[in-house]
Amino acid sequence: MRKSFRFLIFLFAVLLVTFAVHLLVLNTLEKPLFEHKIILSYVVNFILAGIILLVVQRTLKKKSSQSGFIFMAGSGLKFLIFFLVFYPAYNADGAMQTIEFVAFFVPYAVCLGLEVAYLSKQLNNQEY
Repeated sequence: MRKSFRFLIFLFAVLLVTFAVHLLVLNTLEKPLFEHKIILSYVVNFILAGIILLVVQRTLKKKSSQSGFIFMAGSGLKFLIFFLVFYPAYNADGAMQTIEFVAFFVPYAVCLGLEVAYLSKQLNNQEY
């Protein structure tokens, strides 16, 4: 549990840096900084990544063969949240702009990449 907590702090720090770079790029391109639900996107992706991580971590402790399926279900949950919360606002004008897509995809990709790296390391260290 302690390692998971440290990983969540690391994930939060990486997302914070990514968010700052994201805002810097938007500012450089003279785009609106806090539109397109960008803050909500970072927060939701962090929370979902944390929940998925803790649930998968718990199943790994039980040496469950279900861990991969639970991880995939968590990824499905992220897409469901995207289509329920973000997509209607992004597609309100009939087309999703690149800036809208990037507002969700950047934190999603960062969380997914770090989750996969962390959980695969956990799987490799597991004894059978």
